[in-house]
Formats: sequence, C-alpha cells, structure tokens
Amino acid sequence: MSQELWTEVDQYIGGELAPEDPDLAAVLRANADAGMPAHDVSPTQGKLLQLLARIQGARAILEIGTLGGYSTVWLARALPVGGRLTTLEIDPARAEVARANLARCGLNDRVDVRVGPALDTLRTLKTEGAGPFDLVFIDADKPNNPHYLEWAVMLSRPFGIIIGDNVVRNGAVADSQSVDPNVLGVRTFLEAMGRHPRLTATAIQTVGVKGYDGFALAVVLPP
Repeated sequence: MSQELWTEVDQYIGGELAPEDPDLAAVLRANADAGMPAHDVSPTQGKLLQLLARIQGARAILEIGTLGGYSTVWLARALPVGGRLTTLEIDPARAEVARANLARCGLNDRVDVRVGPALDTLRTLKTEGAGPFDLVFIDADKPNNPHYLEWAVMLSRPFGIIIGDNVVRNGAVADSQSVDPNVLGVRTFLEAMGRHPRLTATAIQTVGVKGYDGFALAVVLPP
C-alpha cells in the first residue's frame, strides 16, 4: 500500500460521494492565497462530519479550531433552520478569511466566529450560558486536546457527540516513548476519553489524501 494508492482511492470515493463544490473549492483557494497550511479535512472527511451532524440532528455545534473555515462550511450546511455553529480561532487574520469564506457560502448568518485562545473563549462561552452543544469538533493545537475535551464534556448535552481529529499522526500515537508534544497531547486525550466516567468512545484509523491518520468519536453520557 502507498500514499499514491490511498490518494487515488480517496479521490475516486470523493468524486462519487462528495463531488467538488465550487464554494468549497473557493474556500481552499482563499486559504492557500492567505498562506494557510493545508490542514483542512479532506472532502470525504468533511462529508463525514456533515453526515454525523445530520444523524445527530444537531442544532448547536461547537468547533474548536477554525483555520479558514473549510470544515466549518461542511458542518454549518448540516444545520436546520435556526441552527447555530460557534467556531473558535486564535489567529485574527485567519478568522477574517474564515468569515469571508462563510459569507461567500451564504453561511455567515448561522456561524459565530470567536477570536482568541480557545481555552479563554471556552470559559467565556460557559459564562454566557452557551450551549448545550449537540456536536463538538476538536481540531486545534494537540497539546491542549485534553483541556478541550474537558470543556467539550461540560458544554455538551447528554448524548452529544465529541469528535477529535488527527489522533493517529502517521502511527506515532502508538509510540509510548515519543516526546513530540502533539503526540503526547493526543495520547493524553485518548487516555482521558477512555477513563472519563461520562464518555464512551472509540477511534478509527484512516488513510487517504491526508495520509495516515484517524479520528476519535465519543458520546457524552448523562451525569
């Protein structure tokens, strides 16, 4: 198996089940023009997020890590009339690109882009009485993943869904001797998911245009 084959299969599946959308393609171009890293989810992964949100019947979604808003668009399109998505981005310049992308896609009326360190913004959301959220997507700095998880549980409704991206890291997550802060953050995140009394969770390995990685999926149990 090779990256070339993974990409070929992913592109085939995407072409059949998540064909190129002009607005989403424009989002990726705008992100590249703004010099952002290509850390967005793939089209098939974006479609998966959208389907999970629809299966959940999500009306309130929280995204931790906006970048240029590509995954935000996928998730926001799953919202029903009156639904709301709150997305957190630390970088003001990236947040402005995301806002422009959301406006281009006709979604700025249902998405609230919050700027600042996510841990600070999460405290603010709690103070404001935001939520409870039906779905939380965590895709930000990995060393803080364990902290994001705690906030996600606090801000989720019973039987809400928490999704964590990039949890396999090309297999490095299995290395107990790793000193990479991203790997350590993910390992602690998964360990916390496994022992949390209010979570039942699993993780799935993935291959495709984004290489070898995976995501974690948890359901929040009632207190």
